Order: sequence, then C-alpha cells, then structure tokens
Amino acid sequence: MAREFLLSFVVSFLFFFIIFFINQLLLMAEDILSKKAPVVDVIKLVVYATPAIIAMSFPFGSLVGALMAAGRLSSDNELLVMRASGVSRPAMMAPFVALGVVFSLISFVTNDYFLPLGTINYGKLYRKLITTAPALELKPYSVKRYRDTVIVTGAMSDGVIEDVVIIDATKDGKSRVISAGEAYLLDRGDEAGVISLMLGDVFTQESDPGRPERFEYSEAERMEYNILLTSFADLSAGVSPREMSSVDVARAIARKEAGLEAKRQARGSELEAKRSALLADYLERSASGARIDPALAKLKPAKDSMAALAAKPLKDRSLDIYRLEYYKKFSIPSGALCFVFLAFPLGAKAKKSGRAVGFGIGLLVAVAYWALLIGGQTLGLRTGFDPFLSMWAPNMLVLAAAVPLLLRRRSA
Repeated sequence: MAREFLLSFVVSFLFFFIIFFINQLLLMAEDILSKKAPVVDVIKLVVYATPAIIAMSFPFGSLVGALMAAGRLSSDNELLVMRASGVSRPAMMAPFVALGVVFSLISFVTNDYFLPLGTINYGKLYRKLITTAPALELKPYSVKRYRDTVIVTGAMSDGVIEDVVIIDATKDGKSRVISAGEAYLLDRGDEAGVISLMLGDVFTQESDPGRPERFEYSEAERMEYNILLTSFADLSAGVSPREMSSVDVARAIARKEAGLEAKRQARGSELEAKRSALLADYLERSASGARIDPALAKLKPAKDSMAALAAKPLKDRSLDIYRLEYYKKFSIPSGALCFVFLAFPLGAKAKKSGRAVGFGIGLLVAVAYWALLIGGQTLGLRTGFDPFLSMWAPNMLVLAAAVPLLLRRRSA
C-alpha cells in the first residue's frame, strides 16, 4: 500500500510541479524575458523560485496521490480482500499516514530553509537586473518609486508608455510634477544603472513649499528624463518574513510584541498623567470658588484630548504580517498530512476507474483549498482577522470533512 501511494504521489507531485513551474516560466517570459534580460540570469531566477514550487507541490501531491491510490485499491477490490483477511482499516491507513508525515516534514524543511534562501537570492539578482535592464521596472498601469521620484504609467503598447506622470523635486528643493502624453525608453547602450525616458507632449509645474501660492509651469514637445538606479540597486529593503526561517520569524514576533507592549504601557502612563492633570485642574478651579459650568467648559478640550487618545487604536500591522507568515510556514506543510485523512476514506469509496476518479476529485479539492488559503491570507492582511485561523482554517476544514468519513467507515 505504501508503494502504491508513493507511486501515485510521484505522478501527482510532478503534475503540480509542472503546472506551477510553467506558470513561473510564463511570468518570467512576460516580466523579464520580454524585456531582454540575460537568459542565464532568468534561469537563475527560475532556480531560486523552485523551492516555493516544491513546497506547494507536496501537499497537493499528497492529496491527489492518496486519492488515486485509495481509489485504485478500492476499484480493484484489494481493500475488500484485506478486510476479509482480517486487516483493520487503521492498519490499512497507517502507510498513508506515515508517508503523509514524511511529505509534511520534507515540505516544512523546503518551506523553512530553502524557500527563504531562494527568496533572498531572487531579490538580490532581480535588483541587479534592474540596473542592466531598467525596463523591468516600468510596467503599464503601475506606480514606481525611486528614492524621491515617483513614476505613474498608463497603457503601454510597442514600447510606448501613455499618460506618464513624474513627481520629484528639483535641486533647489522645489516640488515638481511632470506630465507627458507619451514616453519610451532610450537605449543607453552599455551605460548601466540609468533609466532614460524620452517624454513627449510635456507639461511641467514647479512650486516652492515655502510659497505655496506661487508656481511656475512650462511646456515642451520633448524632454529627456534620467533616473540613476545604481544606488537604488544596492539598497536593502530589509528582510521580509518570507526570507526568514520559522525560528527567526518567531524571534521577530517576540521583539515586535515587546515593542507593542511598551507602547501600550507608554500610552497608559500618558493617559494616567492626563487624568491626574485634569483632576488637579478641576480641584483647583473648584477650590477657587469658580462656578461649576464654566469650569467644566474650560476643562472640556483636555477631556476630549484624553478621550481621543484612549480611543485611538494601537496596533502594529507588521506584527500581523509576521504572524501570518509564521503560521503559513507550518500550515502549508501540514496540509500534506491533513489531506491523507480526507483522501483515504474518500478514495476508498470509488467502485470503478479509481485513479481517474481520485485525480478528478483531488483537483477539485486542491482548487478549493488554494482558494481558502488565499482568501484567509487576504482576510488576515486586510481586516486584521486572527492570523492563526486565517492560515489554519483550510486544514481545519479538511480534517472536519474527514472525521465523518472516518467514523462512518469504522462503524461500517
């Protein structure tokens, strides 16, 4: 049974690996190859993205592989023969569970070590490519920031960008907005680290922040605009939780929680100080014989300020992001084991064409699981929903669906 499951898993794993791999290649072709980036660097980027593909292929391969194996054993009546020979269902399921544990461990190691390593190298190489192929950074309908410069682009066709807006500052500190009806990249030959744009139908407006009532404007048919990217490519955007191991993410979460707690304590001290000052002011006015209503009216601004401070939410959004990534590092690999408990009793129901039926059901479950995973992550990022539930809800639903199937098979 273990051999049957392993064979089906290999087929399913390769299927999902190829699907994710082709998707990655298509993204590379659209974003990088089409911008004339070196083929060798593109191959390196694909290699650096492979750990993420492997980590995601293991759970889905376990799901479809278990369904196909159990379906084949059931349709060929091998499960029935084993039952008649006195082999219990838990004993038949044990090889599936054991392999599910192995797949989960391999997926976890890939997700926890090789994925961060690949993500770091991917980011370094991509930043390097920016200086040699700056077109990578200019895409239609996008907003790009380079230090103090922001470029907003419209539609793009045949290398021509429409409706370009550039927001930057002049050398003398004036704010500048440049709008152009069209723009295209200039070929600077071997000169790396520069994005050169030739703007057409240009309108420029400059304003002095110290004198906002005055501004200057000019028009031009053509303008060449250059952006230096050498220093930009060397900048480190900081290490994201995706580029960390689970241990490092846990440490970062502990530091952020300590910082958030310190902010809460500081706010509590500030509120207590405001309450004490408000009470002292009130007692002083009362002792001086002032009328109550005017005294309260004068204290109202301080009271409103204290109420606004108390009502202001105190959260660290980055802490939620780190928690989501931390739980994600465990939930996705655990899916390989959780799927086994659902797939074995579900596949055992197949009476004929076991492999084909198992493969079809597996694809449907995989799509639903993927949608729940993406939905949970989006919900956690946008609404602050509990990170643990956001990432573990798909696995919980899989186990919840497996429980009645297991109990029914056991009582049968």
